[in-house]
Amino acid sequence: MAYTRRVPVEFNHCDPAGIVFYPRYFEMLNSVVENFFADVAGCSFAQMMAQRQGVPAARLETVFHAPSRLGEVLAFALSVSRLGRASLALRIEAACDGPRLTADLTLVWVEGGRSAPWPDPLRTRIEAFAGETA
Repeated sequence: MAYTRRVPVEFNHCDPAGIVFYPRYFEMLNSVVENFFADVAGCSFAQMMAQRQGVPAARLETVFHAPSRLGEVLAFALSVSRLGRASLALRIEAACDGPRLTADLTLVWVEGGRSAPWPDPLRTRIEAFAGETA
């Protein structure tokens, strides 16, 4: 099972034609990742920032399948593709009556401005989640 989050398409996400302006998808993707870390990994972005830690994106590849429109609700599904020493590869798919986008995202665990191995508690939780979704 994937980590899921429903995101309503709001006016602030759209261009004048009422279609999601593509950079807003990246904000939605970041929100899904942020909530995944709080809900699944047990470490919120606020906790990370307070400790000078974080998970910046090292790679993001996105395929846009169809436009999304004002008033729709997008269902985002996040799954773990690979957990490395300091990196985490994710696949995030968004759908609403069919696929809207697929994103492959690589994050890196950072402490004090440098990549570092995943802390054991986070690694354990992410591995457990990945095992459930495999």
